[in-house]
Amino acid sequence: MTEDVSEVEPVTRRDHDTSWSANLEGPEHAADPALVVEQSKDAIDATEPGCHVNLVTHGDHGHPETYLWDELEAAFDGLRLEYVDRCGCGGHVTRVHLLDV
Repeated sequence: MTEDVSEVEPVTRRDHDTSWSANLEGPEHAADPALVVEQSKDAIDATEPGCHVNLVTHGDHGHPETYLWDELEAAFDGLRLEYVDRCGCGGHVTRVHLLDV
């Protein structure tokens, strides 16, 4: 990471046994794509198999397929990544399905 992110709030504080969304659009995320990758992994870790998490990423980094998807596929087995759309604020939504493996 390029900046000290020790003061950045975690993306979640609990495990999720239902589908949910992780907000990765803050100014700290715009400044640090490595933080987006790290907190995306944290969000996936906190999501139960059979559910999905929507990763809402900052628009400044472009389409998440170009910097995020390979990182996630390398770190986890049993994922299906789906690009949903751009949100109204210019960010991107990737739906990560955690498959029951």
